[in-house]
Amino acid sequence: MTNSRSPLASLSDDDLAAFLAEQRSAYAALEARSLKLDLTRGKPSSAQLDLSNDLLHLPTTTKDRAGVDVRNYGGLEGLAELRDIFAELLWVEASQVVAGGNSSLTMMYTTVVDFLLFGGVDSPRPWSQEPAVKFVCPVPGYDRHFSMLAELGIEMVTVDMHDDGPDMAAVEALVKDDPSVKGIWIVPTYANPTGAVVSQEVAARLAAMPTAAPDFTIFWDNAYAFHHLTEDEAKSADILTLAAASGNPNRPIMFASTSKITFAGAGVAVLAASQATVAWYLKHLSMASIGPDKVNHLRHVEFFRDADGVRAHMRKHREIIAPKFAAVDEALTAGLAGLEVATWSHPTGGYFVNLDVLDGTASRVVELAKAAGIALTPAGASFPHGQDPRDRNIRLAPTFPTLEDVRTAMAGVATCVALAAAESLTAGRASGVGAGGEGATAGAAAEQTEGAR
Repeated sequence: MTNSRSPLASLSDDDLAAFLAEQRSAYAALEARSLKLDLTRGKPSSAQLDLSNDLLHLPTTTKDRAGVDVRNYGGLEGLAELRDIFAELLWVEASQVVAGGNSSLTMMYTTVVDFLLFGGVDSPRPWSQEPAVKFVCPVPGYDRHFSMLAELGIEMVTVDMHDDGPDMAAVEALVKDDPSVKGIWIVPTYANPTGAVVSQEVAARLAAMPTAAPDFTIFWDNAYAFHHLTEDEAKSADILTLAAASGNPNRPIMFASTSKITFAGAGVAVLAASQATVAWYLKHLSMASIGPDKVNHLRHVEFFRDADGVRAHMRKHREIIAPKFAAVDEALTAGLAGLEVATWSHPTGGYFVNLDVLDGTASRVVELAKAAGIALTPAGASFPHGQDPRDRNIRLAPTFPTLEDVRTAMAGVATCVALAAAESLTAGRASGVGAGGEGATAGAAAEQTEGAR
């Protein structure tokens, strides 16, 4: 889309004042609509949940393929048929898969706690006995990963997330000489929130890099592996094979679930790792469980039948949510193109759009949106402790609202972004300090181009 608007930072004082007045008028009209729209979390819509309603009538039997009654205790590793499906989807062996309850986040939390209490397969001692424990956290990233580490007292060290994965030079420097750096969070496919896909090269470097900690662990959260928005489907790197080939078979632990595939609150989650790590995980799990919900496992097996059934089901999801992502781009382009005050991602999968606004204005954008009845994820949520040092990042979650509500909300967000930028630039000129606060300049705004990433 072409746009004749000039970069906001290049406007004369009079033209900037006129633009600010125009945006204040547009914002007043937005407030007058008394909207109540929510783009805070990446939840599936009711239309997506309806795709799985047949689960409510399943399973049609009470026994698995071996004739074992799934209603009873046992089978800590999960139903074999379900593990087979996920083994094919995740490019691993069935013996490397554990099928659990409905939440992969629970499996992640349990795994980190087990490392703290007992140490992992390659740990010289429990992590809780180490002088310090640190994790590398690519940013922007997944807020629940960060809040989990914060609760457990684990220090977070950030590196930039690029289009092909984390900044590997920074990662390798952090892990090489510091034995307290014990892990890294990676969302490898359609990362939350940027939509980045970890390349084969980056995955290979993660698998093979020298680490000072013998038990350095890659927490490979493949939450969006099957959530494609286009026919060009990204393929997740085979991290388990790469790590084994590099002599570090126990380094990665993979997680995935059907939380955004079937029922968000009643799906199935899996862990995949080396057979040694699987045995370690099951050993400690056996003290807390006598087996997962195998009835739900069988229900999902009957519903999907096989891995191709999962893929076909996800194409139905794509038909529902892809137009919503297109609507986000259309609204941001219509409202902000040419102003050079924001960039946003064009994800080909996943659940989010990453929006970077003028430095120092993200909190103001969220505040303005809230006052106008549009709930957004808090500014900085994609950074440890919710602290974005540049106050520019906002995660957009367009899947839950209706398509029309997405259009309405994003047009409103564009107005809030433009208004906040105009306010900041105006205040910066009045004070003699560039927009965005100390050290920032209007020229920094002009460096941003819409739609980048």
